[in-house]
Amino acid sequence: MDNNKTNGQPVGLFADKALKDEPHVGYVKAAPTASTQTHATEESNDLTAHAGKKTTIASGEALKLAVVGHTNTGKTSILRTLLRDVYFGEVKNEAATTRHVEQAKLTDSQTGEDLVILYDTPGLEDASGLMDWLEDNTASRRDGIERLQQFLAADIAQGGDALTSSGGNDDYSQEAKVIRQLLASDMAIYVVDAREPVLGKYKDELAILSWAAIPVMPVFNFTDSQDANIDEWQTMLARRNLHISTRFDSVAFEFEDEMRLWQNLATMLTHSEMLEQLMTRRTENWAQLYDEANIIIADFLLNVAAFVYEINEDDDPMPILAQMQEAVRQSERAMQHNLLNLYKFYDNAVAATPLELQAYQQDPFDPELLKSYGIRTTSGAAAGALLGLGIDAAALGTTLGLGAAIGGIAGGLLSNTSSIADKITGVKRLYIDPATLTLLATRAIDLLTALRHRGHAATDATQLLYKGEKTNIEQALDDDGHTVTPWPTHKLPSELKKARGKPQWSSLSSGKSEQAQLLRADMAWSLASKLQSRESE
Repeated sequence: MDNNKTNGQPVGLFADKALKDEPHVGYVKAAPTASTQTHATEESNDLTAHAGKKTTIASGEALKLAVVGHTNTGKTSILRTLLRDVYFGEVKNEAATTRHVEQAKLTDSQTGEDLVILYDTPGLEDASGLMDWLEDNTASRRDGIERLQQFLAADIAQGGDALTSSGGNDDYSQEAKVIRQLLASDMAIYVVDAREPVLGKYKDELAILSWAAIPVMPVFNFTDSQDANIDEWQTMLARRNLHISTRFDSVAFEFEDEMRLWQNLATMLTHSEMLEQLMTRRTENWAQLYDEANIIIADFLLNVAAFVYEINEDDDPMPILAQMQEAVRQSERAMQHNLLNLYKFYDNAVAATPLELQAYQQDPFDPELLKSYGIRTTSGAAAGALLGLGIDAAALGTTLGLGAAIGGIAGGLLSNTSSIADKITGVKRLYIDPATLTLLATRAIDLLTALRHRGHAATDATQLLYKGEKTNIEQALDDDGHTVTPWPTHKLPSELKKARGKPQWSSLSSGKSEQAQLLRADMAWSLASKLQSRESE
């Protein structure tokens, strides 16, 4: 259905002034999520001058928001982040990637109601040339919409065969697509690459956009870059009576910036109910995501903490240790991918995700990694020991020690004989030690933090990461350079201590994934609450 029409008539502020555009093949979203729907919008809307006029967005009607700006300023990138959709449109580090207007919807995740309809437009490639044409071919005494309408009727706005038959050389068909959509929308955001200097071509773009007579709000992209020129831009914008702007970095994402974007837009509308509803729902959804993420992490930690393997006192522990380590590595990778999918990065391949996952895939049993976090094994051996396995009295409450042979081989590996019966029968139980559990918890929290502050715009693992950005290990250090772990290594949370005696809680021990998850579900909720409280400190 054409979202720019109602009963055959165009809608949107000054939609009656927009003229017909050529049809095209656009972006099609394969599987929209519960809160976001996207698909191509055909530019063949019959927007005639005889259609009914609108002077503002009506109460209870979805906001039609055009996303406009110069070529390669990150319009599609911003939309990807707003939509939480890494596949919307096409993002490349080259000019004029978007060639047609593409549509996406933000819906109420509970009711399915359309709240905002976003339009991704092609880049304005030569606004200065278009301004020269407008000054030469339209009367200055006419209002802006009339001058834009005259341009849209000219051959240079049609491109292709129309331009060839007229013998002209100037092709402004891309600018025409932007202006048509602008006139069919309620308002627009003008995307600014904050790293760019203020140039004449940008001033001409703003002048042309102002002629559409709809509210336009500048949005600064790439604001975390050291090369940002926001002060200069704001001075220029103020001289053009654009006093409301906002920052929204499509790579270094901040949820508060998104809320500020919607709030600033709301202040420019007569009826802002839909935006207010959107802000309420997105705030609820963001908090829910955080709750679910912490449960994923807590469930993973309990699964690992309950992981136990019994061996006879005289058995060689090395093959068993290797098996246990690999099981933990795979479990951690599964947890990481669950977090990626939860935040809609939709990928299990490092190279296609918009953050560098390599650091999060370092071997958790590498002694150097433990040392880099400043975590020491509870046995007092060198950081990380040899195998990163063991248990001590502080973690479990009872430790009857190791045989001298195993202690000498593993250099920090500790087993537990938790009962007299075990000692009599010569059974040893091997667990993941508190130091490794603490490392796994710290790294999971770091990854969650990275996901909550990463937009959906990058096209590979390293692209668009800002110079000087901290690594996950650096993020785990406080101002004094001390490791910030969720708990001291020798003071595991009570939930993890309890898991030590519940091998049936671990799918790694029992092989029964669903049953084990159900058994530890209540404890996962409890541990997730503690993780959240520690993360907020």
